[in-house]
Amino acid sequence: MSGRLLGLLGMVCTTALAAQALLIPGVAAALPEPPGPGERSVAELLTDLQKLYREAEQATETYNATEERLKERRAEADRLTAALARTRLSLQESRGAAGRLARQQYQTSTDVSPYVRLLLARDPQHALDQGHVIDRLARERVETVGRLEGTERRADSLARRARAALDEQLTLTERRKKERDAVRRRLADVEELLASLTAEQLTALARLERDGVAEAQAKIMTSGTLSDDRNPSEEGDRAVRYAVRQLGKPYEWGAEGPRSYDCSGLTSEAWRAAGSPIPRTSQEQWAQLPHIPLAELRPGDLVVYFPEATHVAIYLGEGRVVQAPRPGAAVKVSPIAANPVLGAVRPDPRERPRSSYEPPALPETATDGSDAGNDRPTAL
Repeated sequence: MSGRLLGLLGMVCTTALAAQALLIPGVAAALPEPPGPGERSVAELLTDLQKLYREAEQATETYNATEERLKERRAEADRLTAALARTRLSLQESRGAAGRLARQQYQTSTDVSPYVRLLLARDPQHALDQGHVIDRLARERVETVGRLEGTERRADSLARRARAALDEQLTLTERRKKERDAVRRRLADVEELLASLTAEQLTALARLERDGVAEAQAKIMTSGTLSDDRNPSEEGDRAVRYAVRQLGKPYEWGAEGPRSYDCSGLTSEAWRAAGSPIPRTSQEQWAQLPHIPLAELRPGDLVVYFPEATHVAIYLGEGRVVQAPRPGAAVKVSPIAANPVLGAVRPDPRERPRSSYEPPALPETATDGSDAGNDRPTAL
């Protein structure tokens, strides 16, 4: 993506709430003249950009889910391959043991019944001992054959499962390629739309971003939705401090550190570093982690955005979150209302909050840059 377009990205809002700024006195008057026939208004352009960004992020999270599934399949295929190799070695040993046992039994066998052999033997005790040997060999033969059959069945089962795992791995690899291409197409759509905008339109979009987010943030902070700040758990504190240390690192779709992150890459790595691994994608985090009311938010909890749960951030406290916003942007501190909130989840619901808490110090640049993007390079 060109430097000019990335600069434009930094001026674009990705939140649906930003469009409310059109209703703020003084803002509408400062916007460009109404569009002529066939032209789109600034609000319509903003809606288009929001849609493209959401589609790109949804495609990214779908890609991430497939990538995680592919990792699991690779590990399973490796495990099954190793188990199959061990089983085949055991099968070879069992077959060798069965062959030796068959030869031994043949060499010690006779057509004379044990009763007659006992009557004719010069040493009856030796005959009795030989009979015990034959009986023991027979029992060993039954056991060896049983083990051999069981090992053969296990080898066949492992071979089938290994082939199935490999087939699924190949399918997931192909799916991942298609989903990667889908992300790239959507990001290209964003680039194309931004390239079509005038400087006047971009200035208006930037104003919509600032005023719309400020209004939405003021509304949520005065509504009583958020309670007084609570202390995090020990693990929540570690997750927050990990996220804060990543401030300024670029957003990159599919990335999970340490040099760059996407939204769920940041949250999952923060909690992994805290000692409590969580699912990789925002949808899985929303689906699998316990939901909590916004009034019970404490630092370290995850705030999930949009109806499809396609974006996620780490709650910092005081109505702020740490997030990896969008392609072209950097990890930053944002208002909790920077995007439409779906809800919140807690990765460590059984952990008690700390008795005291000192929030991490933030650099002066912690909130720099638009949530939509800045002039850092991004990978397409």
